Amino acid sequence: MRKVKTAARPLWHPYCWPGWIGVALLWLIARIPHRWALAMGAAAGPLVLALLPRRRHILERNLALCFPEWTPAERERVAAENARESGRMLVAFAWGWFGSIGRVARLKVKVEGLEHIETARKAGRGVLLVGAHFSHLELAGRLLCRFMALAGMYREHHDPAFEWAVKTARLRYADAMYRRDELRGVLRYLKSGGALWYAPDQEYRRGERVFAPFFGIPASTITATHQLARLSGAAVIGFEHRRLADGSYSLRLHPPLADFPSEDALADTSRVNALMEQLIRACPEQYLWLHARFKTRPDQADPPLYG
Repeated sequence: MRKVKTAARPLWHPYCWPGWIGVALLWLIARIPHRWALAMGAAAGPLVLALLPRRRHILERNLALCFPEWTPAERERVAAENARESGRMLVAFAWGWFGSIGRVARLKVKVEGLEHIETARKAGRGVLLVGAHFSHLELAGRLLCRFMALAGMYREHHDPAFEWAVKTARLRYADAMYRRDELRGVLRYLKSGGALWYAPDQEYRRGERVFAPFFGIPASTITATHQLARLSGAAVIGFEHRRLADGSYSLRLHPPLADFPSEDALADTSRVNALMEQLIRACPEQYLWLHARFKTRPDQADPPLYG
């Protein structure tokens, strides 16, 4: 039997039913009061990770690799909080995608650095907002859309139902959404003075990559920030965000990287990784340490870092 391509399946196809169930679950989570939902997520996170020993190993190994100066007790404390954060992450996705306008509008948020966006626009430049994969990144992007027009770049989901639902939800508040392969649209948007947000801190199989230091370890990193800035003339601005203890959110836009881009893709990508590291060190508990960031080694003969 000929295998049907995922993208070709209609949204009512049985293959899509698990995706619709997932969407319904997220929609229901977005109807739970924010504090209650966060508490439920924090309780569920460690239980889920107990069933996923490989992910728990990756979390602990990443902390050991990136923070060798910490004591075992310090790493265990952050690992325990990060496990709770993994449950809160589901809440953030639910609220970011499917939270009602009224509910999200009631969330407390503080924004700093909007003047950097205005300065770039007055100079006729677009803006590349680069951020890291924190547990609440989707909700943080939606919250920032309350203060400025913002587009996003994303990786397409393999499930057609989930892809349709999430993209439709994002377009309720985002200026535009671009897949990672829609380079022409991205460049047109940036050249028109738009602000585009994406997170270049994970390992991606597609696109030009270099091994740039990340927490002192050579990490396979896409050069997209260098390339997009070079082709569009956009300013590159770091987007820092965190959830505070009282359930409010802090969003901070950093000053643009000076003299960026250069002619050296490796040097520029190293600067971007240094910026990502700075953002992560400010709030390591809320970062997505479950991702095997150092899976690809510079030399195939190098021993794997995750066992």
